[in-house]
Amino acid sequence: MSSNLSTALREGTKKAHTMAENTGFIACFLKGTVEPTSYRKLVANLYFVYSAMEEEMQKHQNHPILGNLYFPELNRKASLEEDLAYYFGSNWRDQVAPSDAAKDYVARIHEVGEKSPELMIAHLYTRYMGDLSGGQILKKIAQNAMNLTEGGTRFYEFENISDEKAFKKMYRERLDGVDVDAATVDRIVEEANDAFGRNMIMFKELEGNLIKAIGVQLFNLLTRRARRGSTELATAE
Repeated sequence: MSSNLSTALREGTKKAHTMAENTGFIACFLKGTVEPTSYRKLVANLYFVYSAMEEEMQKHQNHPILGNLYFPELNRKASLEEDLAYYFGSNWRDQVAPSDAAKDYVARIHEVGEKSPELMIAHLYTRYMGDLSGGQILKKIAQNAMNLTEGGTRFYEFENISDEKAFKKMYRERLDGVDVDAATVDRIVEEANDAFGRNMIMFKELEGNLIKAIGVQLFNLLTRRARRGSTELATAE
C-alpha cells in the first residue's frame, strides 16, 4: 500500500521551504554573502541537531516504520566533527555549545523519538533531503565566499552515496512504502513544517553577526525580495 508520503511532504512543506530560504541568513548565503563567524555557529548548531537525530535513529533502527528509513550513509555527525575541528581546532568540543534555538530543536527531536517515533520521518526528510539537494549548491557558495580549499565543507559530502539523484528516488519510494494511515501522514507533514520553523529560528539567531559584518544597508539590499530559491527547486528533482 502506498502512503504517498513523499508527495504529501513535498507539497505540504512548500510554503515553509520558501520561507526558510527567504530568512535573512539564507537569502544572503544564496547570494554569495557568507559571514564566517555566523557560519561556524551554524555548523556547531547542526552538530547538536544531527547528533540528536542520529542517536534516535540508532535507537529505532528496528522500528517497524522508522527501520525502513535507517540509512547510516546519510549520517552527518562525523562530517560535522571534521568541520568543527577545521574551524575551531582540535579542542573544538570545549568551544562550541548549542544556541537557544538549537537546544529547543534537539529537545523536540528527543521528545519525538521517545513519544512518537514515526514523526522522526519529518525531521529526516527536512534535513537529509535538503542536504542531498540544495546542500550541494550551498557547499560551492561556502567554498567561494570563504575561500575554502582544503576543508570546512565535509558536511555536504556524502562519500558513501555514489548517485545522489538515484538515492533520493529510492528514498522517496521508501517514504511511499511506509505503512501509515492518512491521519499519521498529516501529523508527519505538520511535524515537518514545525522542523522548518525550528531551522528558521536558528537562522534568525545568526543574523546579528551577519548584519554587524556587512552592515544594515547591504543586508536589506540582499534580503528585500522574496524568491523561490534554487535549493527548493533542487529538492524536487
